[in-house]
Amino acid sequence: MAAAAALARLATAFLLLAAQVAAEYGMVRVVSELGVPRGKDYCILYNPQWAHLPHDLNKASLLQLGDWTSSLLCSPSDIPASGFSNQIPLVARGNCTFYEKVRLAQGSGARGLLVVSKEKLVPPGGNKTQYEEIGIPVALLSYHDMLDIFRSFGHKVRVALYAPSEPVLDYNMVIIFIMAVGTVALGGYWAGSRDVKKRYMKHKRDDGPEKQEDEAVDVTPLMICVFVVMCCSMLVLLYYFYDHLVYVIIGIFCLASSTGLYSCLAPCVRRLPCCECRVPDNSLPYFHKRPQARMLLLALFCMAVSVVWGVFRNEDQWAWVLQDALGTAFCLYMLRTIRLPTFKACTLLLLVLFIYDVFFVFITPFLTKSGNSIMVEVATGPSDSATHEKLPMVLKVPRLNSSPLALCDRPFSLLGFGDILVPGLLVAYCHRFDVQVQSSRVYFVASTIAYGIGLLVTFVALALMQRGQPALLYLVPCTLVTACAVALWRRELGAFWTGSGFAKDLPQPP
Repeated sequence: MAAAAALARLATAFLLLAAQVAAEYGMVRVVSELGVPRGKDYCILYNPQWAHLPHDLNKASLLQLGDWTSSLLCSPSDIPASGFSNQIPLVARGNCTFYEKVRLAQGSGARGLLVVSKEKLVPPGGNKTQYEEIGIPVALLSYHDMLDIFRSFGHKVRVALYAPSEPVLDYNMVIIFIMAVGTVALGGYWAGSRDVKKRYMKHKRDDGPEKQEDEAVDVTPLMICVFVVMCCSMLVLLYYFYDHLVYVIIGIFCLASSTGLYSCLAPCVRRLPCCECRVPDNSLPYFHKRPQARMLLLALFCMAVSVVWGVFRNEDQWAWVLQDALGTAFCLYMLRTIRLPTFKACTLLLLVLFIYDVFFVFITPFLTKSGNSIMVEVATGPSDSATHEKLPMVLKVPRLNSSPLALCDRPFSLLGFGDILVPGLLVAYCHRFDVQVQSSRVYFVASTIAYGIGLLVTFVALALMQRGQPALLYLVPCTLVTACAVALWRRELGAFWTGSGFAKDLPQPP
């Protein structure tokens, strides 16, 4: 009996999976009959088991859209006297099955059927006998999109239903790759050079302006454990209380990113030959240090950029540019101020976060009622979120290819800050070690190239599996193994592991 019950559950799961696979996103091209030249695509959800949609828009028939949304199309009395000849009727969802609606529409001469839904779009299902009987496509259109169609084009419109093939890989991945590898390379180089320079200045007992810079924070094993526990706790809390905590994360991002932007731009502003005057003597907090006027202006500019993003963060047309700029500055700031003192600490941090990433992407779907990954659900925003807000702790670039998935579900490709910061800390350590042992930056170059290769492997896995990937699954082995291999090749693994290459008598940095 137990075996039979297990087989029954397995069969049910298989049928549910089959139903999910049968549901596909498509597009409906809407054009006005009144001579408006440009049309617009809207998202639809259809079941190819009813009827397949053409992949090419040029092969799709442009048919009149009949507005019958006041009707549910559940009985012959709902059919107009003239029928639906060569039309695609638009009807309301409810009161009867999709099969009953599409059967009546097909019998009245319709060439397709669009069902308007005020609820979440679900695949229009049926059984094998019903699929064989019906020869016209049936798809669901959201109520919001229906309102936009009539507002933009009026009620006299023509529509074409089609489903273009999804590209294997979107071209926006090239942009994400350049931003991520560039941030890791620049952050690692800056962090290593700054650390060596500060050590040299300290050795010379220099009291110049360099001493006023923020000190780097050495990461200890205890700090790593606390950090991972905090990450796990915050991720679980966001999964269950997303609508409440998302605004806290947005506020933290605004503060941290404005600080990061200031940190990145400050060295450039200090070189400008203007606004060098200082604030008069006073006893106010921070101002008692008499900062330069140009640095105050820079601080105001950085705060203004952060506020502008915070206000217009949901503007999909351009707000992503500000988010990526602020995010890149934030990552550079973190790479500069957080320091892993040994390769042992690097290995511990990367391996622990490797397990964390894999667990929350691949294991949590077996633990949640919805069967969704906690990591992916939080990163992309829960589908049932009342706020429709997205977490800003990612680099995001809009998809450049026109596809149903981009239109309906994932208009942006994402890469989390953790996938930049975690390997970037190792790259920074490699650069510091390079300078100290005078190895012509072989560790730094090798680890940066390894990061780029790991990111490429992540993109390939994403294209092959068509689901969210834990990037650290590929980035951690690539970077750790490469750094370790270089140390073995140069016979410096002992010094590299303990960080003992940082001698007391430091040479002047180049």
